[in-house]
Amino acid sequence: MRILLDTSAYSAFMRGDQKSAEIVREADEICLSIVTLGELKAGAARGKRQKKNDSELKEFLSSPRVRVLPADMDTSECYSAILIRLWEAGTPIPTNDIWIAASAMQHGLRLVTGDHHFEKVAQIISIVL
Repeated sequence: MRILLDTSAYSAFMRGDQKSAEIVREADEICLSIVTLGELKAGAARGKRQKKNDSELKEFLSSPRVRVLPADMDTSECYSAILIRLWEAGTPIPTNDIWIAASAMQHGLRLVTGDHHFEKVAQIISIVL
């Protein structure tokens, strides 16, 4: 199984959440979007445990099963398709989450998340914790 962790799923995993730990353990490939990485770095910078959070993230990223996905022209095409569909349905979600969903769509990944609003994105399969 190939997965894309969003910020909430990564945080749940780092807190020791059983369901997210099982999903991560069983995954062949674990991806993070560059947007998620930015959110994690911003959260760490504002938190009281910045050095610990940075260290844990660096260790997580060093795993050979983990890779960070860049945003490119194909990602923007997926973003556009998702955004238009959400507009038409009248079901907006946060902009960063559309970019994260676009990465999942582009790379054919299952999105692991703690946010139910990803279920509104018809173009992806989401696993809600």
